[in-house]
Parts: sequence; C-alpha cells; structure tokens
Amino acid sequence: MLIAQNQENISGRAQDLAALEATVRDAVREQPVWDFHTHLYPPSFGTPFAGSGKASDPKGLMLWGIDELLTYHYLVAEVFRVVTPQQLSYDDFWRMTKREQADHIWKHLFLERSPISEACRGVLTTLQRLGLDPAERDLAGYRQWFDEQDPDRHIDRVMEISGVSRITMTNAVFDDNERLRWLENRHVGDDPRFAGVLRFDPLLRDWPAAAAQLVRWGYPVNKTLDDQTVEQARKFIRDWIDRVQALYCAVSLPPDFRYEGLEDPRTSSTVLRKIILPVLAERDLPFAMMIGSRLRVNPELRDGGDMVGLADVASVARICSDFPHNRFFCTMLARENQHELAVAARKFGNLMVFGCWWFVNNPSLIDEITRMRVELLGTSFIPQHSDARVLDQLIYKWDHSRDLIANVLADKYRDVAATGWRPSENEIRRDVRLFFHENMSNFLGTPTP
Repeated sequence: MLIAQNQENISGRAQDLAALEATVRDAVREQPVWDFHTHLYPPSFGTPFAGSGKASDPKGLMLWGIDELLTYHYLVAEVFRVVTPQQLSYDDFWRMTKREQADHIWKHLFLERSPISEACRGVLTTLQRLGLDPAERDLAGYRQWFDEQDPDRHIDRVMEISGVSRITMTNAVFDDNERLRWLENRHVGDDPRFAGVLRFDPLLRDWPAAAAQLVRWGYPVNKTLDDQTVEQARKFIRDWIDRVQALYCAVSLPPDFRYEGLEDPRTSSTVLRKIILPVLAERDLPFAMMIGSRLRVNPELRDGGDMVGLADVASVARICSDFPHNRFFCTMLARENQHELAVAARKFGNLMVFGCWWFVNNPSLIDEITRMRVELLGTSFIPQHSDARVLDQLIYKWDHSRDLIANVLADKYRDVAATGWRPSENEIRRDVRLFFHENMSNFLGTPTP
C-alpha cells in the first residue's frame, strides 16, 4: 500500500513538473520581444536586393534574402577554413558577385560538408520557418521564392515568425553611407517598426580622426580637448540624438579599453567624462558599451576578420561608480569576462547586462551564460539580443535563443518548486515579459503601461 502511494506521489510530482515546464515554454514562445540590438534597417534606407519591390540600391542598408544569409561574414570566415586562400584567394572571392559567393559557400559548407555549425544551422532554421524545405537543398528554388517577396511586407512576415515586436537599429553616424541618408531624407527613420540608436565609435576609439571629421561637418573642434571643443562635440551628439531620435547611444570598444577614474588623463577617458556622459545625463539616455572586439585581425576577411579579446570589467565598475546618475548597458565578447561582469551588475543598479554577443552567441555558451546570470541576477538582466545584420536572421536567432532560455528557466522554476514555492502561470509570464521587453523599456525610462 505504501509503495503504491509513493508511486502515486512520484507520478503526481512528475505531472506537476511537466505542466510547469510546458507553462514556461509557452510563455517564452508567446512573449513578443523588443530586440535590443541589431544592424537592421527598413526599406527607406535602401536595399541592394529588391525582390518584387522597388528598384534595388547597390549601397542599400536593408539586407535580406538567401544570398545575404549565405554571405554573412560568419559563413565567409567559415568557408575559408575549408577552401583556403591558397586554393581561392581572398581577392578572387571578393571579385565574385554576391550570387557567386553564395554559390561557393552553399557548395562547400552545405553540400560537400554537413551544415552543423551554428551559422549554417541558422540558415536552415530560417528556411524551414519561412515554409521552405531544407531537405530539398534547392538553392535556385529558395532564390525564386525570395525574388517574389516584397521587402516591406517581408519585414512584417519575419517579425511575426520570430515574435519580434520592435527592432532596434544601430545608426553609425561616422559611416558616410548611412549619415548621408539621414541628412538627405528627414523621414528616413520614421518606420515605427524600427527604433534609432546613435553609435559613434570613433569618438572613443580614435579621437584625432573623429575630430577631423567633426571639423569637416561644421563643428569647430581641436585635437586638444579645450572648452570650445568640448561644447562643439556635445552639440554634435545632441544634434544627432535629435535627428536619429535615439533611444540610447552606443559604442563598440576594444578589449584594451581602460578607464582609471575621474583623473584619468587618457583622451578616451576625457572624451567619455567631459563630452559623452554629460550629454547623456542631460538627455536622460543610457549609454551602451560593447567591449572586447579586436578589429581586423585578418583584414583580408573584411567584416569576418575581427577577433575577441579579454576586456577590463573593473573599468566598467569605475565608470558606474563615478557616474551614478548615468545608466549603462554593457555586454562583453569574451567568455572569460561574463562572470565578473555579472558580479559587477550586482554592485551597481545603473548597470544593465545584456545579451550573448557575437562569438558567445553559440548554444553551449548561451546556456552557460544565461544560467550563471539567472543565478546571480535573478530576472534583472536582458538575456539576449539578435545582433542580426540580415533581416531573416531574426528568425533563427530568436528561435534558437528562446529554446535555450526556456531550458534554463524551466530548470530554475523546477528548483524553486522543489522548496514548495510554486510559481503561478501569471508569475512566470510576468518574469518572461521582464526578460524580453520590460527590463529594456524600464531601463530606457519608457516603461510599458
């Protein structure tokens, strides 16, 4: 009798845990996400592949379609692992048309080898979720399907499939192609599906070059940071915040970036202290720091030639301490930085850790990093962003990440349930909403009603 009762209790607990896991997975799958950081643009910025829509723009910034998916820089770097520069030179590859490059990558990474890397699997997930059959291995058929799509309507389709409610752009003011689009068309950023973010890496990475550009653009500054230079550089940032209607400002920084405090004489620290952070405090906007990218380690690979390096979390902590009235988003590229960064976020309420960026955006690392962050920070961080450069990547980036995040949360709610604390469905959905939308909106200062 006792054995039967124990078996019944065990069976009941198993059913409860299965129901709990199903609730978590439903909540994660159904919650719309505000994608915190992408490199995506609406059609108003032009698209080099127009599909059935308007004429193509060779320098357009809206990237989409199968050829863009296949020639993404992750896959370019990967294909040079198997067809070496001795067999096909970098110059010969870059002289190919986009379609020829895509054919080359499809042949060597999908047909002659199994596409088991995360970048390759992402292409297959995207095709499948769009209703195309990866089993057919029909690149010509996939191209025909994309050729028939209108880019504007395709955005809606991709957002619906991926569960993305709003896309946050990265608007690089020092990129001439993008900057001129903003200057020539004041409505270029009006698409309500997309939100603007002002990015100005050269201000911190290379002040002398940035200063020369500002002078050419009508802001009389000097390489030395005198009072006039400080005010004119602040004016530049204010002008572009207004033009872009920026939700926050952002920079990508090298792993050797350092900030030693209020007396640090380095130019980058002075620019941060005297120019950038005062304007953002005045405008009540956060500052996003993406730290750890070592640029052009192999310049022959172009965008695929960047590498990772170990960053200095202590510099981030000092910035948060010295500027308590500013708010900071931060993500780091090296796996080895993730634990220290999460610990730093426990010490500073003005620091919001976000996403698994670039080289740590792989399933094994997303799982590891998300678990560690939940254990240290509970629900008070942004677990993921897509970093997508091709519109269709939203589909696989969020499909794969939702599965991984759901796995972590199911385990953590199971741990809590073992203590007798049974989270309700409403509580689980509240927590998932925090992760996918409200932690971002609240930290931005635009809370959801």
